[in-house]
Amino acid sequence: MYVTTSVSITLVLFLVGLIAMVTLSAHRMIEQVKHNVTLTVVISPEADSAQVALCGAVLKASPYCHACRYISSEEALEEHVRSLGDDPAQFLGYNPLLASYEVNLTSAYANPDSIASVDRQIASLPYVKQVMYQKDLVELLEHNVSQVTLVLLGLAIMLLLIAYVLIINTIRLHVYSHRFLINTMRLVGATPWVIKRPFVARSLRMGCWSALLALLLLTGLFYYVQYSMNIVLMPVTPMNIAVVAAVVILTGEILTLVGSLIAVNRYIRMDTERMYAI
Repeated sequence: MYVTTSVSITLVLFLVGLIAMVTLSAHRMIEQVKHNVTLTVVISPEADSAQVALCGAVLKASPYCHACRYISSEEALEEHVRSLGDDPAQFLGYNPLLASYEVNLTSAYANPDSIASVDRQIASLPYVKQVMYQKDLVELLEHNVSQVTLVLLGLAIMLLLIAYVLIINTIRLHVYSHRFLINTMRLVGATPWVIKRPFVARSLRMGCWSALLALLLLTGLFYYVQYSMNIVLMPVTPMNIAVVAAVVILTGEILTLVGSLIAVNRYIRMDTERMYAI
């Protein structure tokens, strides 16, 4: 019974850890998409090289800047010719394109309200002629990110509830096999805590071992999928590893503790005659 219960809890905790890994991977993808939100800061033609460099330094030091790239008027003309195939300098006699900075925003500022505020801040800087960005694309991105976040949150809550029910029922079956032992301890005068203590201790050990086994299974799956199949389950960082381990271990310990307390309390209050009837 102990081995069967441990294996059942291990499989449930494996599922919980997999949810955590997928959630972290989705969070990383959302962060990368938000970092691609770009503002084009057009520099006034009256600005000299020192003033252009000063404007770039201010942009790079700003909290909303994830990355900043300077594009000279010559580079802008080359990109225009490469993408559209025509050279406006040939028939105008001069380069009409201005130097600019492309500012990639941090994820915290990649939403319509924050971008509008950043737009006003940058436009107030000296020698900034114009700030451009795709407003419709930003609003669409915000809507899609919100939808994905809600779906992931709902899926995580649903699977955690399933994990809770499975682990609680597994622990109850384990305690059920010892119901007559609980009744005997109660009849000889043992206090409720004396009766609960061995079951709680065993459940916590069971939760700990099951969590460690689940982490071993997750490690094997992670290396197989990420390095053999080249599918990124989650970014490999100490923080992400710590988060997954903490989620699995805490879920195993908390749910086994709650399950053992609920099950033991039930049989402590149950009459002897009823124990034979269930």
